[in-house]
Amino acid sequence: MTALLVFVGIAVLVLLYAISIYNRLVTLRNQFKNSFAQIEVQLKRRYDLIPNLVETVKGYMEHEKETYERVIQARNQAISGLKAASEHPESADAISQLAMAESQLQGALAGSVWWLKPTQN
Repeated sequence: MTALLVFVGIAVLVLLYAISIYNRLVTLRNQFKNSFAQIEVQLKRRYDLIPNLVETVKGYMEHEKETYERVIQARNQAISGLKAASEHPESADAISQLAMAESQLQGALAGSVWWLKPTQN
């Protein structure tokens, strides 16, 4: 009879140990799934931000393209003005055209170098 009680006691302890192991495994599985779900949410947020970034870059590229075209156009006008002034240095119109072209080039260059502009408070 004592052997039966010892056997039943050991069987109950083994059963309780198995149940606690099972519960711990279920808890760990749920923690794993929850952790992965949080990572998934963060990745989806990140992926959702990419179209905004692309649109921002497209807008900035358009601005840079316009700035580049303005600088090239101003440079070409300055070269034309310099050529006209060098051919006729006595001509007030040629010198005036050169000064105006240089002013436009300076303005275009100042517009392209935005990080050198002083900030306004």
